Amino acid sequence: MTALTLSTAGAATLRADALVVGVAKAAEGGKGLVVAPGAEAVDAAFDGKLATVLETLGASGAEGEVTKVPSPDGVKAPVVLAVGLGTAPEKDEAYDTERLRRAAGAAARALTGTKKAAFALPVGAVEDAEAVAEGALLGAYAFTAYQEKAKGKDAKGPLAEVALLGGKPRDKAYKAAAERALVLTEELNRARDLVNTPPNDLTPEAFAAVAAAAGKENGIKVQVLDEKALAKGGYGGILGVGAGSENPPRLVKLAYTHPDAEKSLALVGKGITYDSGGISLKPAGHNETMKCDMAGAAAVFAAVVAVARLGLPVNVTGWLALAENMPSGSATRPGDVLRMYSGKTVEVLNTDAEGRLVLADALTRASEENPDAIVDVATLTGAMVLALGNRTFGIMANDDAFRTALHEIAEEAGEQSWPMPLPAELRKGMDSPTADIANMGERMGGGLVAGLFLKEFVGEGITWAHLDIAGPAFNESGPFGYTPKGGTGSSVRTLVKLAERTAAGDLG
Repeated sequence: MTALTLSTAGAATLRADALVVGVAKAAEGGKGLVVAPGAEAVDAAFDGKLATVLETLGASGAEGEVTKVPSPDGVKAPVVLAVGLGTAPEKDEAYDTERLRRAAGAAARALTGTKKAAFALPVGAVEDAEAVAEGALLGAYAFTAYQEKAKGKDAKGPLAEVALLGGKPRDKAYKAAAERALVLTEELNRARDLVNTPPNDLTPEAFAAVAAAAGKENGIKVQVLDEKALAKGGYGGILGVGAGSENPPRLVKLAYTHPDAEKSLALVGKGITYDSGGISLKPAGHNETMKCDMAGAAAVFAAVVAVARLGLPVNVTGWLALAENMPSGSATRPGDVLRMYSGKTVEVLNTDAEGRLVLADALTRASEENPDAIVDVATLTGAMVLALGNRTFGIMANDDAFRTALHEIAEEAGEQSWPMPLPAELRKGMDSPTADIANMGERMGGGLVAGLFLKEFVGEGITWAHLDIAGPAFNESGPFGYTPKGGTGSSVRTLVKLAERTAAGDLG
């Protein structure tokens, strides 16, 4: 993991292997590039011509654009890396934190193989420092566990140390922000590791073992229900999904409690460690990335551990519904009826709509503890990707105010999301002549249909929300900002900030 330090040193005088500064397009009405605050001393070492030099090299100031130049006399770091911040804000306005986060991430990615980099981006407040730290630490992520070439002496590892300038190391607020950024990014990157781990190594049993070990290390009580306990308890949804696999399912409960807590949250994660579609087999070309179908469970796991490490005064329980969806002679068939943990029966019309089945059992079980709110997270539907694209997750809820609050929290955390409705008329499409409900409904609005299905299994009177992270959970294109290719850790920051707001009493 990349180290993080706060420094009061000047940008030009700190010894480092590279120095990161910000550059932006001139605000409306202006022309050319402007050097962002934090790099004044560096610009002075260039005789006030840093922007001119960068323009000559083709820099435009676009967000995430990276330009490297040799340092002049007077700058201790041998290389200056200028990262684009987009259009500069108007006078007396600051750069928004998400732009800083993305710029720091882009710079960190460009500094692979570097031992130490100093970040002299605009830091006018604690929130800015935290954003830069988060972006740099997330941008420095790399998943190399299965690459022999990454173990040789000539291998270039991620940026090893981030020195954050303007961070005021003796100020309690800045120290707390740095500690939060370090904890949050370590756990988010652990979620990324889990999503990126091949499914032959990350079975439901293996995932449960990772959770148990982390719980022991961080004072979290962990309970693992194996296939025998699931059968005894009547968890028909989880068992039905896992029936076709040689790797049996698990339901994992992680319980973090705090003596001063007045509120409780339950987080429920879909953990399909590999999704073939089951008997309703996915077509060719749609299987290769299905190791990521446990990203919701990874996010819940990471969030609970982060909350525990931060010592937040709120009780948080995580439920990881883990199964492998495979076709075999013992697999659930289209037309089968499953009796869920709630007692309701579900006609399975499509075995590739399996995530809602494992979540249904976990939602019912979570409801039994009567938390103040439940949030489930899942790579649930391709329909949500069609609706919102690859970078935005959908939010559905049985309470409009809670849905709005989650949208605002996600935006503050730097995650793209959008509130989605749960139209009552779509429920009729899941009526079954055989069972209480079918696991499929109308094709149009399929993401909303899935949300309506889940709503059926939430305890009466409990505030609930559903995050469909199918789009942003796994990045199949090139890296951008602080987001790598592969697992992204989507929704971890939103869940942690929700826990912080709940602990502070800001959600009622």
